[in-house]
Amino acid sequence: MKNSVKRERKPRNPQPKEWLASELSQKYIADYKPFNFVDGEGVRCSLYVSGCKFACPGCYNKVAQNFHYGTPYTQKLEDTIIKDLGEDYCQGLTLLGGEPFLNTQVCLQIVNRLRAEYGHTKDVWSWSGYRWEELLQDSDDKLELLSKIDVLVDGRFELPKKDLTLQFRGSSNQKIIDVQRSLKAGKIVLWDKLLR
Repeated sequence: MKNSVKRERKPRNPQPKEWLASELSQKYIADYKPFNFVDGEGVRCSLYVSGCKFACPGCYNKVAQNFHYGTPYTQKLEDTIIKDLGEDYCQGLTLLGGEPFLNTQVCLQIVNRLRAEYGHTKDVWSWSGYRWEELLQDSDDKLELLSKIDVLVDGRFELPKKDLTLQFRGSSNQKIIDVQRSLKAGKIVLWDKLLR
């Protein structure tokens, strides 16, 4: 009998432009959760897109790694999200997954509509397995989505760095980034409420 050595599995690391939404996304939605308090600051409408290739060990939403999980994104769902976002007490939209930056067709569609209807009165948060530096080197659609969101929680979930005391993050390697200030500064600027 052979001795089996259990290897520590690590998340996958893509090369720039290796994983493209145009080739991977099936435009499926794993879930939509209106009016929740856990996916960013304030009351939020959270859209969980389907499909992720990072395969982080300990992923909290493993079922959503499948690009065919859930249901197709529809105009009816989009209309519901936009209506829900119109509530005065709703602060904004959160994009999660799966991996939003591998589902840019869906995410850009809803973000563009949000901006057309509400301007910047509603904010947009996103969680991504991509690190900030990786997104800046990647495809035009990823850069476009990045340019339209307000707060990004970046980086793969790393099980050895799991810390349940962290605000809005699962592991200590992840950063909460003020996207618009970071793009202007040409360097990462952390979300200022994190520093308070």
